[in-house]
This record gives sequence, C-alpha cells and structure tokens, in this order.
Amino acid sequence: MDRIYRETLLFDFYGELLTEHQRNIYEEVVFEDCSLGEVAERHGVSRQSVHDIVRRSRKTLEGFEEKLGLVGKFLHLKEQINELKTLTDDMRIRKLADEMLEEL
Repeated sequence: MDRIYRETLLFDFYGELLTEHQRNIYEEVVFEDCSLGEVAERHGVSRQSVHDIVRRSRKTLEGFEEKLGLVGKFLHLKEQINELKTLTDDMRIRKLADEMLEEL
C-alpha cells in the first residue's frame, strides 16, 4: 500500500487521539508538504522539534493500529465488498455494495 495513503488512513482513524499541536504539525508536514523549517517558524519551535513530533506522531498512529487494527479491518471490509460486487450480476446487490462502499 502506498505510504501516503496509509498515513492518511491512520490519521483519519486515529488523528483525533494526537494532541492538537501534534495534529497541526503532522498535517502541515505530511499533507500540506511544508518544509520542517516553514513549520518550525510558524510554530516557534526548532526544525528538530518538528521532525521529532512528526516521527513520534507516526509511531503513535502505528501503535494505535497495532492495538486496534481499525485500518486493517476497514481495508479488509472494503476488499470484501468489492469482491461481492464483482461476483454478482444482480444490479440491486451491486447498488447496495456501492452504497456500502460510500458509507465506509
């Protein structure tokens, strides 16, 4: 799985469990592609501090996934729904599968 896609899923599932400061810095570095220097200047911290926060946040998000496994369950369910969709010609089942995928 693509690293950015995985990080996005981990953040979507567990990001609220990070502190607001960690979330803000993580989002700016990972999703907004800001440099460590830019983020450091914005938040009044050192580049090393930004680097450490991002590294620790990644480790924390991965730790939540190891314990809870919500991303893995989500991806498995999504895969099963897609497989169900391909195995049927019944348009009602396909429509229901599409609706389920959108709900995820």
